[in-house]
Amino acid sequence: MNFTLLERPLFHAAGQDISFLGVVAFAALFAAGLLTARALQSDVVRRFFSRFKIDSNFIAIVTTILSVCALVFFTVSAINAAGIPLSWNAPLPGVTLSLFQIFLLIALLIAVFWISSRTKRFLFDRLLTKSGLDRALQYAISQIVSNIVLIVGIIIVLENTGIHLGALAVFAGAVGVGVGFGLQNITSNFISGLVILAERPITIGDRIEVAGIAGQVQQIRARSTVILTNDNIAMIVPNTKFIDSPVTNWTYGDPRVRFRVPVGVAYGSDVNKVCEALITAAREHPATLSEPAPNVYLEKFGESSIDFELVVWSREMSYRPRRFKSDLNFLIDKHLRAAGIRIPYPQRDLHIRSGVLKAENVAAPDRDAGQRTT
Repeated sequence: MNFTLLERPLFHAAGQDISFLGVVAFAALFAAGLLTARALQSDVVRRFFSRFKIDSNFIAIVTTILSVCALVFFTVSAINAAGIPLSWNAPLPGVTLSLFQIFLLIALLIAVFWISSRTKRFLFDRLLTKSGLDRALQYAISQIVSNIVLIVGIIIVLENTGIHLGALAVFAGAVGVGVGFGLQNITSNFISGLVILAERPITIGDRIEVAGIAGQVQQIRARSTVILTNDNIAMIVPNTKFIDSPVTNWTYGDPRVRFRVPVGVAYGSDVNKVCEALITAAREHPATLSEPAPNVYLEKFGESSIDFELVVWSREMSYRPRRFKSDLNFLIDKHLRAAGIRIPYPQRDLHIRSGVLKAENVAAPDRDAGQRTT
C-alpha cells in the first residue's frame, strides 16, 4: 500500500499542511473524546463516586466537569495529531494560563469543594456529636468552618496556579462597578447566612413563619434556607428575608406553644357548664399539655352570642397548628352538644318606628291549596 498518497497534504490550515492521515487521526481522537465524555456521565461512574459518600449534586457537578475536561483533552490531542502543534504548556492567546494550568486549576478547585464538604460532614456527624453542644449549634459551627475552608482553599489554589490575587483585585476594580450591582444580592444573602449561623435566630427543625411562608427549617445554606411546608413543598427563601423581615419562630427557646380557640354560645347558656365542656374537650386531646393547664376566658357579650376563648398549650402540635385547632373544634362541638349548649346563628332585632305592618295568618287548608296550585 502506498502511504505517500495518504501523507500528501489535502489542505492548508493554521499555517500547517493537513494530510488524510491527519484528518483520520483527528476524527478518531475527537470521537474518542465524545465517547469518554458520555461515559463519564453514565450511571456506572455516578455509582462509583457515591461509594465515597459524596453528595449527589456534587457528583453531578464533578462528572460534568470531568466530561468537559475529557472532551477538551481529546480535542487538543486530535488537533496535534492532525498536524497543528498546540502545546499544553504554552499560554493561551489572551490568557496567561496554559491548558495544563487550567486543568490543574479545575482539579484543585474540585478537591477544595470536596474537602469543604467532607469537613462539614466530619464535624457535624463525628467530632461534635459528643461535645455536649446543642445540635443546632453544632451545625452552625460545621457550616462556618466549612465556608472558611472553602474560601482559604480557593485563595491557595489561585495563588499556586499562577493567578495572583493582586491581578484579580485590578480586574475586580475594573469590572466591579458593573458586576457589583448584579452580585450584591448574592453577597448580601451570603453574609446574611453567616449572621443566621452565628446568631441562630432559626435552627434546623424549627417551625417558622417568614415572608408569608410557614413550615419547618430543613437546611440553612450559604445563600438560602430551605423550608418544608405542611403541604410537603420545599420553599427556597433567600437568607436576607430572615434579617430584614419579621420572623415568627414557634419553637425558639421553648417548644411549648399556646393556642387560642374562640367559641360563641347562645344567650341563656350556663356559663359554668360551658367552661367545663371546653376544659374537658381540651384535655381529651392527647397533644394537650397538662402544665400549663387549659384555661377558659369569658371575652365579651357579643351581639348574638356569649364569646369565650379556650387557651390550650401544646408541645408537638406547633408543627401542625391547623390540624390541632381542627381537632379541638371537633371535640368542642361534641362536648357542647352533650351538655345541651347551643351555638347560635347571628341574630338581628327589627324595630318599626312608624307605620303599620300587616300580618296575615294563613290557615292550613288554604296554605296547602296554595302549594298545590304552585
